[in-house]
Amino acid sequence: MLNFDIDPRRSRLRDPRDHLVSSTSRQQKKRTSTFFATKQAEAADEEDDDDDDARPAARSTRRNPEAAQILRPASRLLAPRSSLPAARFSAFRPAVFTQPVAQRRSYAAPSGVKEVTVRDALNEALAEELTSNEKVFILGEEVAQYNGAYKVTKGLLDRFGDRRVIDTPITEQGFCGLAVGAALAGLHPVCEFMTFNFAMQAIDQIVNSAAKTHYMSGGIQPCNITFRGPNGFAAGVAAQHSQDYAAWYGSIPGLKVVTPWSSEDAKGLLKAAIRDPNPVVVLENELLYGQSFPMSEAAQKDDFVIPLGKAKIERPGKDVTIVTLSRSVGLSLQAAAQLKSKYGVEAEVINLRSVKPLDVEAIVKSVKKTGHLIAVESGFPMFGVSSEILALAMEYGFDYLQAPAIRVTGAEVPTPYAEKLETMSFPQEDTILSQATKLLRL
Repeated sequence: MLNFDIDPRRSRLRDPRDHLVSSTSRQQKKRTSTFFATKQAEAADEEDDDDDDARPAARSTRRNPEAAQILRPASRLLAPRSSLPAARFSAFRPAVFTQPVAQRRSYAAPSGVKEVTVRDALNEALAEELTSNEKVFILGEEVAQYNGAYKVTKGLLDRFGDRRVIDTPITEQGFCGLAVGAALAGLHPVCEFMTFNFAMQAIDQIVNSAAKTHYMSGGIQPCNITFRGPNGFAAGVAAQHSQDYAAWYGSIPGLKVVTPWSSEDAKGLLKAAIRDPNPVVVLENELLYGQSFPMSEAAQKDDFVIPLGKAKIERPGKDVTIVTLSRSVGLSLQAAAQLKSKYGVEAEVINLRSVKPLDVEAIVKSVKKTGHLIAVESGFPMFGVSSEILALAMEYGFDYLQAPAIRVTGAEVPTPYAEKLETMSFPQEDTILSQATKLLRL
């Protein structure tokens, strides 16, 4: 029986058979190599024989154990490279998909406007950034094997491997702290929360570590990290999964906050967030993931990025300004269409896109034109995003307002589970329309 011991110089198990060849004399090496060649030739000749002829050769090998000990390792070395066994863990490492991103697209080829879901737009943004920047990686609960709780990271594990798409335990505090540490070390992590309601478990890592380190280091230590996941109102998930955190994170110095609505928003803002040297919170909406939006030819290109802090006028108008964000943009556009069809009122709908930095210039410029302002959000009425919009409008555009600005917000109540009560807790098309008619005295 062979004994194995530890070779301290090589830090591995040492096999005594390793010295059978290396310790022989030069003449013995020559005889051994001749012996190897003879045995290899005999083995090649015996391949054409039947099984009965091969059995005596096998028995002769068993009679000469020393020859077997020498022959077996040598035969492995002399064997063709293709017959060598695979690496031990190779079966567990997904192959990296090296095909260019533009060639992988089946839904957004740059040849005119295409309909793309928000989910696919986010997936495309992640794939492009993973391809262009080796420092980018994704981690979170179920992001790899399960393709993400909402399938936003679908296929990324197969393309980029398990070193860049990482499943984590169910511990927001733990994996968020790991991501912040990686960002402080120079990497660009994308930290996904299954819902931002769970991110409260990691509020210390987000606020005290990620947001403040750059300032506390005197501008020396950046923290390039992106926090993303579903936020705000969803369907039938009750009080603990429906809160809107835009105002929470928007109040923290050192954090940037974006709230995409359309597919172009989702792709352009996420790419900008990953490239930004500061920590950025990307607040998506669960109900928008499966919704399709037209994506322009420019937005389908790999270099498409939406600058942070720039709002977009989704519908131009001259009578009233409706400033809104996330899913409330679609509801506001529906209300604006009703105002036009019923009253002939032209409402200008502004999609904030970015909560912080806030595009105050775009808001004030629109108020100067229309003279009326409505702020719409799904968050709570007290100390919300809409409150900040109205305060800024009063500071910079008071002389242009023809009537007091108003807010349309979520109700001051934890989100009910019952469907009808849930609907009443958030702004709807009818709510926005009703408040607009009161403001304009229609």
